[in-house]
Amino acid sequence: MGNRAPYAVSFLLRFIYAVMQILTKVAFNQGTSTYVLVFYRHLIGTMFLLPIAFAIERKTAPRLSYKVCLKLFVHALYGMSASLNISCVGLNYASATSASAVLNLLPVLTFFLALLLGMESLQLKSFHGIVKVSGIVICAAGVTVLALYQGPELKSIVHHPIFRHPSRVDTHPSRSWILGILLQSLATVMFALWTVFQGPLLEEYPSMLLNTSLQIVFATVQSFFMALVMERDFSRWKLGLDVGLVAIIYCVSIRSPSACGPVFLAMT
Repeated sequence: MGNRAPYAVSFLLRFIYAVMQILTKVAFNQGTSTYVLVFYRHLIGTMFLLPIAFAIERKTAPRLSYKVCLKLFVHALYGMSASLNISCVGLNYASATSASAVLNLLPVLTFFLALLLGMESLQLKSFHGIVKVSGIVICAAGVTVLALYQGPELKSIVHHPIFRHPSRVDTHPSRSWILGILLQSLATVMFALWTVFQGPLLEEYPSMLLNTSLQIVFATVQSFFMALVMERDFSRWKLGLDVGLVAIIYCVSIRSPSACGPVFLAMT
């Protein structure tokens, strides 16, 4: 069971991410500010994870050098605050289905980046290598079809009012959809790069919980200033008992890239 646990958790995370995209899309349709939502997600993540990390690893954590601190800041900037902001802006213009499809390109992008950095090998002469490459090709093909093909509109069987709010996609459907796909693709590339670099970063600073929580702290500060610049209407910073609050709380999750290697989580 020990060897199977990381696989079960990773597949569960894929389901969680899919639900997260739907909740976030509904929140945006209701008028929740993109940048404020990202800030609150990181803030709640910090409040939840930092005390746990400090309580568990404060006695065993190595000394935090300025070099490691700078690396954590940079990784948080492109891999957390910037990528999530770009992803959420893209979700504003694309459907939740298309956004989730593009996010599933993460295994392909992560594998190729790891391959370029010498962290993975193809091994085309082995059965394992052939299966891996075949899976990547099938994944890329499926994602391309889901993300780039727009079929006829289907009527939802869910008639709750929160799912019937108009979104920006209705104004210029074709142009908005393409912009959304491009932004989601850029965010996925950034997150794939972040995923690959978590392995070397954990080797340099092996306290996994503090490593992740410090990045979230930096991302919270970064996303706060991003939201401050992009959202000047402070009435939109108020949290209400609505789907926006649910989407913010739901996003709080803990990633463990070191469990089976830096590429494992993305490949599930």
